[in-house]
Amino acid sequence: MARQTPQEAPGPLAPAPGRHRVAVVGGGSAGVSVAARLRRAGVTDITLIEPSDTHWYQPLWTLVGGGQAPLRTTRRRQGSVIPDGVRWLRGRAVAVDPEERLVTLSGGAELPYEHLVMAPGLQLDWDGVPGLAEAVGHDRVSSNYAPEYAPRTWELIRGMRSGTAVFTHPASPLKCGGAPQKIAYLAADHWRRQKVLGDIRIILVIPDAALFKVPAWSQVLEQVAARYGIEVRLRSEMTAVDGDAREIIVTDHATGTQETIGYDLLHAVPPQSAPDWVKASPLADPASAQGFIAADRHTLQHPRYESVFAVGDVANLPTSKTGAAVRKQAPVVAGNLLDVMNGRPPSHRYDGYTSCPLVTARDRMLLAEFDYDLNPTPTFPLLDPFKERRTMWLFKRYGLPPVYWHGMLTGRL
Repeated sequence: MARQTPQEAPGPLAPAPGRHRVAVVGGGSAGVSVAARLRRAGVTDITLIEPSDTHWYQPLWTLVGGGQAPLRTTRRRQGSVIPDGVRWLRGRAVAVDPEERLVTLSGGAELPYEHLVMAPGLQLDWDGVPGLAEAVGHDRVSSNYAPEYAPRTWELIRGMRSGTAVFTHPASPLKCGGAPQKIAYLAADHWRRQKVLGDIRIILVIPDAALFKVPAWSQVLEQVAARYGIEVRLRSEMTAVDGDAREIIVTDHATGTQETIGYDLLHAVPPQSAPDWVKASPLADPASAQGFIAADRHTLQHPRYESVFAVGDVANLPTSKTGAAVRKQAPVVAGNLLDVMNGRPPSHRYDGYTSCPLVTARDRMLLAEFDYDLNPTPTFPLLDPFKERRTMWLFKRYGLPPVYWHGMLTGRL
């Protein structure tokens, strides 16, 4: 892995002279993967803007919350994943002007660019549910969607012997759409093994009309939920939290009715959206209530600004926001950006591929892979993708992390 030191200046970051050939906003999986592919293709003068000095492998946080992986294995120094030859500006983007081709950084510095890759990810809107921001991380409320809380999830699961456990899913698009229910299955399996499952009421709150958007996998998950005795509330959403009273309000969007539910454990997933500065930018898609960036669903090029591409969670695409989606999007963005640099129209196409590793027990998993049309697109076509398998769980726990660190982030996969 490359070892990089961020370019920093006292106070505001000083803008470099002239236009940078490529600016990449965001140093997560999407931004680093695209930057690595561009460098491998020989592109020079790439600047990556990222404020954090820590890079997280987020797909493993579910297993952290389920007691199956230590948090430390999901973390590396940001400088260790920045590709050689890529300039890292450790700053925060706060605005973009695609007409003038400028990115404004915190402190007021401006970064001029020729081509722009937008990969800032999304933000967790803890304030989107009244009372959630105050409750999470305290008493009996946790969430695997933040590294500071994921280990606490396991503490709460491990210490519970009776009572009511509630697992929620927001109505907004979110990263890893299966994660809100995966932790419910991991918890239920642990309680089953501890012989206390019969003393625990489990409620899973889902905003959609089914457990999963692809019917075949939804049917399997219905059987998994029934196996654990989980009460599934479809078309429903947690709309308020009272941490002091240990109660939530669940609204049934099909009927408009509200129910107050007491809990002894609450795993809450916050609503999610594009970063606020992205919402306010000309790049935001007017059709997206969450302010995600407009992008052609196949080329990932912005419909109004041909020098701008969006990749990863921030792109307003009709597919699930997952690391597997990023793995397929990164080569498309890199290839199409090279086309544009050379005066050609974009020639690479993304078919909407995404993957949801659906952990259903502490040693079983379904690997749901599909495209824009919800057609299954299995990586292992000889294996029945609708069967829970230990091999798939082993693949997620031990196979995918090195693929991520050594393949995807380096532009090799």
